[in-house]
Amino acid sequence: MIQLSDKIQKLETSATLAMAAKARELKALGKDIIGLSLGEPDFNTPDFIKDAAIQAINENYNSYTPVDGYEDLKQAIQTKFKRDNHLDYDLNQIVVSTGAKQSLYNVASVVLNPGDEVILPCPYWVSYSDIVKLNEGVPVEVETDIDQDFKMTPEQLRSAITPKTKMLWYSSPCNPSGSVYTKDELKALAEVLKEFPDIIVVSDEIYEHINFGEERFSMAEIPEMYDRTVTVNGVSKAFAMTGWRIGFIGAPQKIANACKKLQGQVTSGANCIAQRAVITALEAPVSKIQFMIDKFKSRRKLILDLVETIPGFECNEPKGAFYVFPNVSSFFGKTYGGKKIENATDFSMFLLEVANVATVTGEAFGNPNCIRISYAASEENIKEAMNRISKSLS
Repeated sequence: MIQLSDKIQKLETSATLAMAAKARELKALGKDIIGLSLGEPDFNTPDFIKDAAIQAINENYNSYTPVDGYEDLKQAIQTKFKRDNHLDYDLNQIVVSTGAKQSLYNVASVVLNPGDEVILPCPYWVSYSDIVKLNEGVPVEVETDIDQDFKMTPEQLRSAITPKTKMLWYSSPCNPSGSVYTKDELKALAEVLKEFPDIIVVSDEIYEHINFGEERFSMAEIPEMYDRTVTVNGVSKAFAMTGWRIGFIGAPQKIANACKKLQGQVTSGANCIAQRAVITALEAPVSKIQFMIDKFKSRRKLILDLVETIPGFECNEPKGAFYVFPNVSSFFGKTYGGKKIENATDFSMFLLEVANVATVTGEAFGNPNCIRISYAASEENIKEAMNRISKSLS
């Protein structure tokens, strides 16, 4: 009899991927499902990036790549960090990985020891908690709510810190809430962290370009935080390159070296063709992808207007990313179409099975009162999905 490890048996399936799989299963059975569950742009990768990949194929890029990435890609990342984030990283502080998810996993693996605590402001990206647990760390969830725009306060941070605290992880713009920490808010958190110099910060900035007006600011820009902050980024979201699987970090030298060492024993270097294409993507001005950002902004207005028409939905205004994260707790304890809704998971499954709209329960993100709805979809699908949701609750 095959006996799997304890850690894999304790591991939760990614809720976003599970819902997407369920939606595909129902579609295969002939159901007309509108998928608003995945965090994936509905645009094609821009032609100028695809052309660079084709060129790389024709130039016979096919060999194993350096573990931490091609040097000219790292130079492009170095330039990007300086241009967009005012951060100066040496090339040996940059590590390219197979997606930002691997970058995050690498950092957890090289920093955490059993029992180390990682502070996670809720809501957080669905995989943070399980990545921490897989590396024998302890997630410490800090609850936030819609009244504080789902952002952790300095007082909450201080209260969460214990002698076992090793790291703080957050995303800005946030997946799933779309909240963006301002420069002043990050500086206020940094003032607390200055009192605890051994805590390492992971700043996940994968949605940085999908920002609807807030000033972009990185924790590592604060001089006292630079040597203890890992800045995580990639090309999946803003460049519509989810399947190309390229992520990267700018990090303190010791952490970057350790990530390179670990990666050398796991996946080695990232895909050669994708790396060549990403050079072109990062060297291009942001104006080349502005059309996608503008479209997300118009869709945000559309979906917020539609959410307001559904009694019982309470929503903040996301400042970035491409999700809304409404509080749906007003529906808990009620019955619709013969189905009793006790929590956000029930509500999300109700929408899938009755309204034929795929969303994701907020429980997966550390907030059990909300659901995540992606507006990385056509305006037609957004309108139809929200109409179906409204009808299913009437």
